[in-house]
Amino acid sequence: MQLRTEIEIAASPERVWQALLDFARYPEWNPYVKAVEGKLGVGERLTLTLTPADGSERRQVVTVVKLEPGSTLRWTSKFLLRRLFDGEHYFELVSLDGDRTRLVHGEDLSGAMVQHMGPRLTAMARGFVGMNEALKRRVEAR
Repeated sequence: MQLRTEIEIAASPERVWQALLDFARYPEWNPYVKAVEGKLGVGERLTLTLTPADGSERRQVVTVVKLEPGSTLRWTSKFLLRRLFDGEHYFELVSLDGDRTRLVHGEDLSGAMVQHMGPRLTAMARGFVGMNEALKRRVEAR
């Protein structure tokens, strides 16, 4: 199963990438990912503090699996027991004409429990959309 969101941002991919990776400033603008701790690099672990649409707060440890500066960031996570609910989260930046960027933000989900996670998946999707809209506002305001 895949959760996929997109938004067009009136800024270059470089500016969007810079804001996306400025983890220290996430508390200023990001309604979904409140904090990111750790070193960014392929194979490195990051600890995320997430605030889903239901208002709860949880921490999640992820492993960076792809990092292509200016275009792609992917990480994997194991939500419950391995193979029950796994996710690969991604951000992809696509350069558009006129110094614009399409942000593709989503998660590829697998595991036996995915079909039973409806409300949680809905909250995740709302969180992605909220983050996208906030990133757009932040980058376009600069």
